[in-house]
Amino acid sequence: MRQLNIFHTYLALLILLQCTLTSAQSSAPAPTPSGPTNITKILEKAGQYTVLIRLLKSTQLEDQINTQLNNSNQGITVFAPTDNAFSSLKPGTLNSLSDQQKVQLIQFHVVPTFLSTSQFQTVSNPLRTQAGNSNDGEFPLNVTTSGNQVNITTGIVNATVANTVYTDNQLAVYQVDKVLLPLGIFAPKAPAPAPEPAKTKGKGAAAADNPSSGDTADTSGTQNCSLSNFKTALIGAVILFATFFT
Repeated sequence: MRQLNIFHTYLALLILLQCTLTSAQSSAPAPTPSGPTNITKILEKAGQYTVLIRLLKSTQLEDQINTQLNNSNQGITVFAPTDNAFSSLKPGTLNSLSDQQKVQLIQFHVVPTFLSTSQFQTVSNPLRTQAGNSNDGEFPLNVTTSGNQVNITTGIVNATVANTVYTDNQLAVYQVDKVLLPLGIFAPKAPAPAPEPAKTKGKGAAAADNPSSGDTADTSGTQNCSLSNFKTALIGAVILFATFFT
């Protein structure tokens, strides 16, 4: 009888424990799935990238980058200039650009593959960016390293990678201390060639261009000769007439 009571008590405890566990599991919130990678949220969290974020949105490259991140395995590397880097540009630089040039400027900061800091040591130059083929001389982006320092040259500016803003083996965001200005947009314009001086015509050329001047001189000489002959004949006639009547 005593063993039966113990069994009933043990069974009651098991039922009570099972009910407690079921209740706890049903009331606990489900784990929140991690959202898709978003470049602007990463930059907003890091701070000091308001100008870059504004350009990413106005050029619609924000959506393009986020789509590629969530639908491709190649990854993306973004070189992110700070607000101080943009403020160091000459006044009116951004406003002087067309909409297409603004797109190319931001694309020039995006490499369509993931690059870790160690890969900068062995990467092949020039890097291909989303702005276009870097071998045509318009958008060359070259990376050099010295110890742990990573330098970027564009043919217009020399920038330095200051630190890593974000990396997850698919997206790498590196802070750069200057805006990367591509040659295709910011190369100095070649000065217009000076006009050729007017050619001075020589006397022979002038005479050839105006042959009537020589004909006029010849006609004038003939007229002078005829007038002289007439005067001579007139004087002879007068003398003859005077002699005859003397």
